[in-house]
Amino acid sequence: MLDSVLVANRGEIARRVIRTVKGMGLRAVAVHSEADADLPFVTEADDAVLLGPAAPAQSYLDTAKVIEAARATGARAIHPGYGFLSENAAFARAVVDAGLVWIGPDPGAIERMGDKINARNLMEEAGVPVAAGTREPVSDLDAAARAAREIGYPVMVKAAGGGGGIGMGVARDDASLAKAFEQASRAAARFGGSGAGPAILLERYIERARHVEVQILGLADGTVVALGERDCSVQRRHQKVVEESPSPGLTPELRERMLAAAVRAGEAVAYRGAGTVECLVDADAQDFVFLEMNTRLQVEHPVSELVTGLDLVEHQIRVAAGEVYGLEVRPRGHAIEFRVYAEDPKRFLPGPGKIDVWEEPSGEGIRVDSGYTAGNTVTPFYDPLMAKLCVYGETREEALARGREAVAAFRVEGPKNNLPFCAELLDHPDFVSGDYDTGLVSRMR
Repeated sequence: MLDSVLVANRGEIARRVIRTVKGMGLRAVAVHSEADADLPFVTEADDAVLLGPAAPAQSYLDTAKVIEAARATGARAIHPGYGFLSENAAFARAVVDAGLVWIGPDPGAIERMGDKINARNLMEEAGVPVAAGTREPVSDLDAAARAAREIGYPVMVKAAGGGGGIGMGVARDDASLAKAFEQASRAAARFGGSGAGPAILLERYIERARHVEVQILGLADGTVVALGERDCSVQRRHQKVVEESPSPGLTPELRERMLAAAVRAGEAVAYRGAGTVECLVDADAQDFVFLEMNTRLQVEHPVSELVTGLDLVEHQIRVAAGEVYGLEVRPRGHAIEFRVYAEDPKRFLPGPGKIDVWEEPSGEGIRVDSGYTAGNTVTPFYDPLMAKLCVYGETREEALARGREAVAAFRVEGPKNNLPFCAELLDHPDFVSGDYDTGLVSRMR
């Protein structure tokens, strides 16, 4: 039986996981860098271990230090949060080999879904719709040009490894393909391309696409359950900013097909724990294709928690502990999440700095998952996400109204932040109507 959990992460997600761990009566252990020593997640844990300097490679990404911290504190399990080591199959294996419980999917599932080309081919074999694209890695521009012409422009060009939309680009002709290929190649190098060159994937690009993902939970008995979908189409530079559940762009028939496909995807890799099957939706045709699978907890998981009433971190822990139980899911109402970043609200460039004022909104239907408070400093070493402001209503209209009130009441002074952008979005006619796609933010700017 688990009695303690080490959270191998920082900031907002570490604080959120610690809250559930302690709520379950377990001991929570934090690890942190020198730069994060005074953040709330460190002080709220039952025990905390300094890993090293601010640089992630010397702290949060140092697998040996993280596992040693678990041994030194007597932690029985490790929860990786999202980002950092959460989708590192080698780290997951090292945790298991150390005799600890890995709170996540089997390392093999992480490995199989971590490469976008392998994942795409596996999903196609499992009967999950995929876009026309390359079944093998493309390593040079000439091969990319031949593939693009065969697929048909426009095409999406992206690194086969890594996630989060980094390095992705759209090519509409041979000229723009060169730029997109170079951009994706740089990203591929960061994620370890093949010796023959960068591993690049090309897929048919869907105009006016919505980015919709399905939250799944693989239970200890092998059952895979779909917990509903989230619309993540509000993005800047292919990075999500606002998410909502349910998606306002799906018909009931399309929703059922997507949920069923997500279950098949999870079953194809014997998935356990929380995971997400991401898709691109052609809203005009009311059809979808597989994009990628995230083998971890998502940043935007609170919207699924609000509409289902489930604590996903609790279920991650219960599944990892081998607890066998059934799960009936009945989503209700509407939830929206706004990511609150320390960034310029116009150009979306990071803006670290000391937080002089931090006043969170509260009230019915409002949830704030934050990593900072007044007096803390947002440093340039990590992602500038400060908090997630989530609102819930019985209807989408009620959630929108609650969102306007909560955004207006959220006071952050010191670093620049994107709350003004969130307010602008909440009054934009396309977002208000629900008729939007992944190009909305670029049209606003």
